[in-house]
Amino acid sequence: MSGSRLLFVNHVSTMSGAEYVLAEVAKGFPGASAFLFEQGPLVSALQASGLQISIARNGSGLNDIRRDRSLLRALPSGGRLLALIMEIARAARRHDVLYANSQKAFLLTALAASIVRRPLIWHLHDILDEAHFGGAQRKLQIALANRLATRVIVPSTACAEAFVQAGGRPDLPTVIPNGIASTTLKRLSRAELGLPEGPLVGVFSRLARWKGQHVLLQALKDTSGIGAVFVGSPLFGEDAYEAELHREVEQLGLSERVIFLGQRNDVLSLMAAIDCVVHPSIYAEPFGLTIVEGMAVGTPVIAADAGAAREILADGGAGRLVRPGDPQALAQAINAFFAAPGEFAKQTADAAERAAQLYTADRMRGSIRAMLASVTGKVAA
Repeated sequence: MSGSRLLFVNHVSTMSGAEYVLAEVAKGFPGASAFLFEQGPLVSALQASGLQISIARNGSGLNDIRRDRSLLRALPSGGRLLALIMEIARAARRHDVLYANSQKAFLLTALAASIVRRPLIWHLHDILDEAHFGGAQRKLQIALANRLATRVIVPSTACAEAFVQAGGRPDLPTVIPNGIASTTLKRLSRAELGLPEGPLVGVFSRLARWKGQHVLLQALKDTSGIGAVFVGSPLFGEDAYEAELHREVEQLGLSERVIFLGQRNDVLSLMAAIDCVVHPSIYAEPFGLTIVEGMAVGTPVIAADAGAAREILADGGAGRLVRPGDPQALAQAINAFFAAPGEFAKQTADAAERAAQLYTADRMRGSIRAMLASVTGKVAA
């Protein structure tokens, strides 16, 4: 059976969660192409997997549009919007299947797909609720998905349920969990990594209010001698939140216990070197790659019970769940862990096995390939 030509579409080339997932997915489709709205690190990541890359002439600036605004109202002109849609449509004519990997890419690719009449897959990496998106934008996304999407890939049951609750057709979502690449972990000492000795927890995500780094800072007030490392930086106009975090560290007197490392390319080594990974999101998480990474390297995980965290951590069997946005609950969980870390040994071992069975990049790619074959009757290339 001949292969179908696959076109990935993404609006941003900064490497965040959805882009890391796309880079892993693309490794399974070396004959595919990608249409990106801007230059950036994602370009080289996809090229390394053998993809042919096209960059939009009219795509710059979309990343500055907030999620609570309508894309159609926020663009500078209707002419530019139409030009971008037509760019996608021209690229789509050379392909058999379109694969939109981001919210803004989906909105425009859906309109292009309606012109060229190609099957459209939407890889939805978000929870469609009022905490993350404005009402008008959710209605537009759902309307286009119900009418024009062939299938909607979601990384968790929480995402699928939110999609349907927002008005999405229940036959559209296909749950395919995100997966991480199998790599040989280079275990380094804390001194080699620039980390302090002593009890140490860490948060590994971009600096954004909904990711909840401030919750951990507040929780540290009720712990004694426990340090924290924050790995990540503001990526999408969230610099004010970063400044707020630094001010809070000073106000709480935590300067000797808190380290901000910014973006790092040795995240797994850092996770393996600390005592506990903390995932303190205040809103529902669509997935949580850092939760899985912590499980995979054998480091205990404490996560806010919001969205997919409960699903990933097997209802608390593979990690500790706490109320989201509750510094006292988080402090109690951290104190309990350091009071008896040995009691978490079996849970941590079970979590590593769970990650190896359910959350690998190979499994993710295989599931996506099977889904595409069921849609097109062909093996995607």
